Amino acid sequence: MNWVRNLTGAAILGALVWWHSTDAFVNAMRMVTLPSLLAALGIGLLTTVFSAWRWCLVAHRLRLRLRLPGAVADYYQALFLNAVLPAGVLGDVHRAVSHGRDSGDVGRGVRAVVLERAAGQIVIIAAGLVVLVTRPALFTALAPGIVTALVLVPCVVVAVVALARCRWGRAAARATADARRVLLARDTWPGVVLLSAAALAGYIALFLVAARVAGATAPLLQLVPLVVFALLVMGLPMNVGGWGPREAATTIAFGAAGLGSEQGLAVAVVYGVLTFVASLPGAAVLLVRVGTRRRAAGARKARPVAPRLVPQRPQVVAERFDERREKVPALAGRGQ
Repeated sequence: MNWVRNLTGAAILGALVWWHSTDAFVNAMRMVTLPSLLAALGIGLLTTVFSAWRWCLVAHRLRLRLRLPGAVADYYQALFLNAVLPAGVLGDVHRAVSHGRDSGDVGRGVRAVVLERAAGQIVIIAAGLVVLVTRPALFTALAPGIVTALVLVPCVVVAVVALARCRWGRAAARATADARRVLLARDTWPGVVLLSAAALAGYIALFLVAARVAGATAPLLQLVPLVVFALLVMGLPMNVGGWGPREAATTIAFGAAGLGSEQGLAVAVVYGVLTFVASLPGAAVLLVRVGTRRRAAGARKARPVAPRLVPQRPQVVAERFDERREKVPALAGRGQ
């Protein structure tokens, strides 16, 4: 339920504000520089192209038409909507439904977006597990949350699968078949994995830019595991426009690594600002499309309407016929 996720994200943000005060957020936002904004736009372009390309591979495997330029525009628009709307996923929902309608199969369009996003999350989860194994300090600091997740997540998955089989058996069967078709296809999954890894590298690079802007001087080899862990937590559907779990995870990770929790919060806030700036081309796409639709609607309204033929009374028709018959001999005489 959306309101539960939004409430949870707001509660996390409220706890961080109570613990560090609003000055920590304001000071972090003041650290953002013009070069970092330009870097965010450049890195955001690369990650968006990689993600849209991944979406094209999945869609083509599901026999849906999707060209890369249109996919990039749709992906930018979805990123912007995810950033400005509370639920954090409404942009992807709009992207899935719109592509499904254009392709003539809404269900398959939705499954294509779900599989595309799931493929990216699988790569991030794999990287996050490697970090937790190689960084015992992070695992110790987050042991309660990890144990809770290990207990609750399987229960939730089992419950969802059971409910799907009972109420939506056909939809579940189609989703499973499409997942096998995409994730197990030899001509699809290598490209999906490589593009997901490339997008993850872009996210890490942007996080490192945020860390340097926020004043973190630790070596890159020390920062990268913390960044991967923060990206792993970002996938949790408990945020407000992307804010909440990311800031909490970065704060805990930097504190556990001995770099200071306040430093971690500053890095997360700067990263949030940079990701929002990276999604701003999506606002331009949205404005252009809205303007195009308004002009098309105005053109349809201004199109001239053919006049209706009004039936005439029989008496009027007879009088006009008599007038034309009288004119015929006169015209014949002129011709002679």
